[in-house]
Amino acid sequence: PCDRTETAAAWYRAVTSKDQPTALVLTRQNLSQMQGSSKEALKGGYILEDSKKEVPDAIIIASGSEVELAKDGVDVRVVSMPSMEAFEEQTAEYKESVLPKACRKRVAVEALSDFGWYRYVGLDGKVVSMTGFGASGPAASLFEKFGFTTENVVATVKSVL
Repeated sequence: PCDRTETAAAWYRAVTSKDQPTALVLTRQNLSQMQGSSKEALKGGYILEDSKKEVPDAIIIASGSEVELAKDGVDVRVVSMPSMEAFEEQTAEYKESVLPKACRKRVAVEALSDFGWYRYVGLDGKVVSMTGFGASGPAASLFEKFGFTTENVVATVKSVL
């Protein structure tokens, strides 16, 4: 979850689920409350910040603390996706409203493996993710080391335009 609202939604889903195991994976970082965060997190993925255009230049999909990497200079839609499984349970209409087929320029940001994210970015998109393991240190230093910076995310988005 990217903030306390999404954490509450994740907790609610965990305690009300009767047929799915649940893990809440929380960060040690101090995260700010995201403007636009809402109970829509219960749907697994939702628009956190929308583009000013009907069809955005690109879509950035992120989860957890990566949502804060947002945007710079390109008119994008920012989608928070705390649960791929919950998102897949939604109607086709809802999924299309969040990730419209008309926008194939997509970048997912995940400070973990890229596993599963290509389902949402497609052949035209890219994933900024971990490609190795085994470093420790302050979060800011590690995010820079592994490319989880605003500059790298912006460059990645621009590379798919």
